[in-house]
Amino acid sequence: MENKLKTEILNITTIVEFFLLGFSDIPNLQWILFGVFLVIYLTILMCNSIIILIIRIDSALQIPMYFFLSNFSFLEICYVTVTIPRMLMDLLTQKGNISFFACAAQMCFVLMFGGSECLLLTVMAYDRYVAICNPLHYTLVMNQKVCIQLVTVSWISACPVVIGQTCQIFSLPFCGSNTINHFFCDIPPVLKLACGDTFVNEIVIYVVAVVFIMVPFLLIVFSYGKIIYSILKLSSAKGRAKAFSTCSSHLIVVVLFYGTATITYLRPKPNQSEGVGKLISLFYTVLIPTLNPIVYTLRNKDIMVALRKLLTKLLT
Repeated sequence: MENKLKTEILNITTIVEFFLLGFSDIPNLQWILFGVFLVIYLTILMCNSIIILIIRIDSALQIPMYFFLSNFSFLEICYVTVTIPRMLMDLLTQKGNISFFACAAQMCFVLMFGGSECLLLTVMAYDRYVAICNPLHYTLVMNQKVCIQLVTVSWISACPVVIGQTCQIFSLPFCGSNTINHFFCDIPPVLKLACGDTFVNEIVIYVVAVVFIMVPFLLIVFSYGKIIYSILKLSSAKGRAKAFSTCSSHLIVVVLFYGTATITYLRPKPNQSEGVGKLISLFYTVLIPTLNPIVYTLRNKDIMVALRKLLTKLLT
């Protein structure tokens, strides 16, 4: 029995680094993917930076709705910077080596910024709820102090939970393969490499996902239920159209982001295909952050007016 135990201990390899497969299964497209993702990353940085800039300098946009939007744009920049530059480096060097600590740090920041996005989207839905359902009390309820507090809570609430969850996952013994079939250190592919029973970890993941994905999503659904009910009671067709237009951009972002995040972290484990998981992750880490600034600018008249004013100043 003692010899058997020693053999099992020896079989557990102390992993000091992982290897991210990324898109190595399609070697002929490495340079094309590098170019595409580089353009996407620069587009995300540029578009979100422009949104932050025009909200800061245009006095007409100094309202809670755009204060939250500027924070969301900055959060998007942080979110994509955790994954895309690393992916670009791997595509460029054709190497996927990542240290144990760097992998843990990447997972921690992805989850932290992702959780903050969920909470901030909920805050933005609450802001629209107060603006449409209680317009007379809007300036009183959504004062500057409250807005700062809501943003602060959105940024820091996920931190202790995510740090604890990351420490719990990376304290597991890892044996055998150190190859992660993904382009970044996400929970499902990393957990597959862990030895022993991961049931407790999976339960924790589901609980955290419910708290930071499902609960905020239900609050958003409730807010929009009340919003739609209030809009439909408006007698003016023009008023209804204006109210819907202020909410439509946010609603599109919510559906895209929550849809892919729910599939990734709340789907049953037996159904977790690595290829499908990688594709879904590509949606919520790359594609959706690319679409978000486009959705918010093209569907928002105030942002477009402010952008035209800025371009006019720069060109004259």
